[in-house]
Amino acid sequence: MEILGDRWSLLIIRDMMLRGFRSYKEFLDSYEGIATNILADRLQRLLFHGIITAERDPSDGRKLIYSLTAKGIDLAPVLTEMVLWAPNTKIPAIKPLVQLIQKDKEQFLAAARQRWVEQTSRHS
Repeated sequence: MEILGDRWSLLIIRDMMLRGFRSYKEFLDSYEGIATNILADRLQRLLFHGIITAERDPSDGRKLIYSLTAKGIDLAPVLTEMVLWAPNTKIPAIKPLVQLIQKDKEQFLAAARQRWVEQTSRHS
């Protein structure tokens, strides 16, 4: 709970895992409206705890690209259940994601892991 016990850390991981977000700007532009100081803090915490990694963007060395670590992708089943359980599943932006998970949860989790494997192999 110390690592993931706040709303913003969970939303960052959710967006990385389920929406494919990898840049600071993508997180910042998410519809939840995270403040820049909170986003920077949570990304640093997740880096410190080994949930995510950061690399320089090859096309723009000033920017960082964030990726889940193996420890981070292991949270996929937990976050999937939280998305399905959450009362905010009525939010229009989340509804397609919930429907996709409900259709075939195991396939959804397998696809999330496969995307992670592909991302990590491209950046190794």
